[in-house]
Amino acid sequence: MELVYGVCLKYLKEPEDAKDAVINIYEELIIKVKKHEIDNFKGWLYQLAKNHCLMKLRSQKRQPVNVDISVVQLAENVHLNGELEKEENFKQLQYCLGQLGQEQKQIVELFYLKEKCYKEIATLTGLEINNVKSYLQNGRRNLKICMEKKQQN
Repeated sequence: MELVYGVCLKYLKEPEDAKDAVINIYEELIIKVKKHEIDNFKGWLYQLAKNHCLMKLRSQKRQPVNVDISVVQLAENVHLNGELEKEENFKQLQYCLGQLGQEQKQIVELFYLKEKCYKEIATLTGLEINNVKSYLQNGRRNLKICMEKKQQN
C-alpha cells in the first residue's frame, strides 16, 4: 500500500488526492488481477497506479473552467489602458523626434523607421560612416533624455 500511495503522491502532489487514488486503485485491482496474467506483481501494480494517476490528471485538465465575467472585463480595461499608454508614448516620441537637430532626426528615422544600415545611410546622406554612428548615438541619447523629461511632466 505504501508503494501505491508513494506513486500517487508523486503524481497528484496532494495527500488527500493520493489517498483517494489508492482506494480507487485497490478497487480497480480486484477486477484487473482476475483478467491479467501477472509475472511481476510489484512492477505491474506500480504501472497500474501510475496510469491511474495520469488518467486522473488528464481528466482534471479537461474540466470546464468557470470564468468570472468581471475579471474578463477588467482584463479588457487593462488591455485598453496599455494601448492608451502606448499611444501616449508614441506621441511623446514624435514630439521628441521633432526636438532633434535635422541630421540626428534624419539618421534616427533612417536607422530605426526605415531599417537602413550604416553604409546605406552614409550613401543616402553623403556623410562618413563615423559621422552616421555619432549622429545616431547622440540622437538616441537626446531622445532618451527628452522622453524621460516628458514622462516626469
